[in-house]
Amino acid sequence: MLAELRPALMVTRREVRDQLRDWRIIIPIAVLTIFFPSLMNFTAERAVNFVGNYGASIVAERLIPFLLMVVGFFPASFSLIIALESFVGEKERGSIEPLLASPLSDLQLYLGKLMAVMVPPLLASYLGITVYLVRVYRELGWVPELDLLLQILALTFVQALTMVSGAVVISTQATSVRAANLLASFIIVPMALLIQGESLVMFWGQYDVLWLAVLGMIIIAGLLVRTGVGHFNREELLGKEIDVINFKWSWHLFSSALKGKATSIGSWYKLEVLGLLKLYRLPILLMSIMVIASLFIGASQTSRFAIPPELINLDNTEGKLSEGLDQFSVLSASGIPIIWFHNIRVILLAAILGMFTYGVLGILVLMLPMMLIGYFLATISSAGISAVTFFGAFVLPHGVFEIPALILAAASIFHLGANLAAPSGGTKIGEGLIISLANWVKIMLGLIIPLLLAASITEALITPQVVLHYFGN
Repeated sequence: MLAELRPALMVTRREVRDQLRDWRIIIPIAVLTIFFPSLMNFTAERAVNFVGNYGASIVAERLIPFLLMVVGFFPASFSLIIALESFVGEKERGSIEPLLASPLSDLQLYLGKLMAVMVPPLLASYLGITVYLVRVYRELGWVPELDLLLQILALTFVQALTMVSGAVVISTQATSVRAANLLASFIIVPMALLIQGESLVMFWGQYDVLWLAVLGMIIIAGLLVRTGVGHFNREELLGKEIDVINFKWSWHLFSSALKGKATSIGSWYKLEVLGLLKLYRLPILLMSIMVIASLFIGASQTSRFAIPPELINLDNTEGKLSEGLDQFSVLSASGIPIIWFHNIRVILLAAILGMFTYGVLGILVLMLPMMLIGYFLATISSAGISAVTFFGAFVLPHGVFEIPALILAAASIFHLGANLAAPSGGTKIGEGLIISLANWVKIMLGLIIPLLLAASITEALITPQVVLHYFGN
């Protein structure tokens, strides 16, 4: 393993040496390392004095760790700019041909570049954190707990790794530095949202949740590295001058993948739609396990978000359902399209989110209803009501159709993300994405939408009658 990494480390040393010679890189990093921690220290001191006058010392206690995280993030964000030029920048300068002609493997070359663009900004981030901690201790006497300090250091590292991994993927696929800078918004915007979420967690004082953020970013960074290695192509990097959106080619590829080998609707359903079930065997198994796990995760939350048993009252269910039928018309024939389109919108939202997160957010969106079901089952059970009877009356009638549709939708989104990270047959990113979308449309049209329609009909017309049978007066 060390012998495989040694050539990559040679590339890293070459790149770091070149970066340290460039004053346009060194000066901004040095300014951020020296000036920015001082600014944050000034902010923390003034904030502590201000809120102390109004007895809100807890605000200052939460603000100082947040500023510590910001101090680490900003120098690391410079790694994004350096990483965007790692391949396409050298291509524009004409200095990448000797490197690509070297006997290094694609993995060694890619990892060497990846480590090189992380080293200077990451060192600057840790130096900035050190400067901030020294000054805030001298001015305010504040010392972070060991767990919090380790969390900040880990967050800084994984944030830099995630940004660099995504930027290097963009650099290998872009045709110019200008295009790479524009595509960087797909990294900057999610990272900005992530920082906002982390700030809420820190101000709320739930620091343990930050470890989940670290774990999630490690997974995403690993997928980005796998994507970059899987789609790295030396010949294409040298020969590709400009990318043109070819709608005709895209539509032809999509329609061909959608039709497949079918000659009729029946053969399309048999060969293409049902044939995908074999392709999705592993994702279907994994998503089935996640559905069961989601029930237990939801049930485990009853201890944190408990509903008093006296508030749970299923008496006069018949009257409440009748009132719902009269007022909302959801639990009737007119409510079928409302329920159907709502479920389809959720699937579409999950697919869109999954495309940008390797399926992760899409799967979480689809698992949320199962978590809620698990939560309510545990809550009902704590009130002395049979969870099995409740599940059989409120969920099972339409769940027979809806839960399999949910599993199939999650499996298709999971496969889409996996195919993006690990392309099969040497397909390019765009080509693989179009084929995966065609497969997703197949499973949607052939199975998921019909199952959701059956679930909507059952939920609107049959489930209320089953509930009345078990819980009506």
